[in-house]
Amino acid sequence: MNADIGILLLRVVIGLLIAGHGLQKISFRLGGSGLQGGIDEFRSDGFRGGAYTALAAGLGQLGSGLFLAFGALTPLAGMVAIGVMTVAVTVKARKGLWVQHDGYEYPLVLIVIAAALSLTGPGALSVDALFGIADLPPWAGILFPLLGAASGLIVRVLLHTAPVNRPDQRHI
Repeated sequence: MNADIGILLLRVVIGLLIAGHGLQKISFRLGGSGLQGGIDEFRSDGFRGGAYTALAAGLGQLGSGLFLAFGALTPLAGMVAIGVMTVAVTVKARKGLWVQHDGYEYPLVLIVIAAALSLTGPGALSVDALFGIADLPPWAGILFPLLGAASGLIVRVLLHTAPVNRPDQRHI
């Protein structure tokens, strides 16, 4: 039971942080800059797509974060979170690892936690357990994180052009 409480704590905290981060990209909630701010952020990072890109990333983070927090469709939620955070890692990679230099440390931690939750499952205190789908075969816990990372890399290749240099901005 201690492991289930630990996984619950991890899921809820990380899930709500990811969801809150997505909400910031598409609204003025939690200190966000509204949808236009999300659009500007992606454009400054060199991404095409405008509102669609910002909405896809923001809603992807919001939805996957909430699903992770509740332990609902956990491997799929992890896959989406990993996809969005993989894009963030590619944007921040040129700045190095550490977050104090706007590096990719934080999105990497989120990727690892989402992958770990996909591997371990959401625990007994989850929506997945309630519906009897918490124990998936081991290959699913490996496949979904890999698909998430691959989808993030594909998005980077398809939508990225060249970043606009804005050294005063720090964001994921």
